[in-house]
Amino acid sequence: MYSIVSTVHIVLFVLVFILGINVIVRALRGRSTNALFTESDRKAGLFFMISLHTQLLIGLALYFFFSPITLAALADFGAAMKNPEMRLVAVEHVSMNIIAIVLATINNAKNKKAIADAAKHKNALIFTIVALVLILSRIPWNLLF
Repeated sequence: MYSIVSTVHIVLFVLVFILGINVIVRALRGRSTNALFTESDRKAGLFFMISLHTQLLIGLALYFFFSPITLAALADFGAAMKNPEMRLVAVEHVSMNIIAIVLATINNAKNKKAIADAAKHKNALIFTIVALVLILSRIPWNLLF
């Protein structure tokens, strides 16, 4: 079961990444051409946020029920904090990704308000770049390959 859920988590990450890049490209285009913030732009950010929330649910299932690494870390958290690889998976990966999800959610909430289109494109650009950088910085790459 672990391998299935882990594979879904990895495949969904690819979707999250593609959706995040789409938001960034749309925001860059909107900022450079002073374009209106369209319904398509709003939905791109919304789909990015939804994919992150889905990724979080699958990740939490992995974290608490399936991952042998986190189960070992939760059994002896003190020892896990002394091991950089375990700490990455047990603490840093989870906390940074939750922060990234909060940023995407804030972006979505801010862009629902009646603010200027340029500000909406700026919000989408900044919040999405920071969210993707946080996500990419805390992926346990050595466990993937």
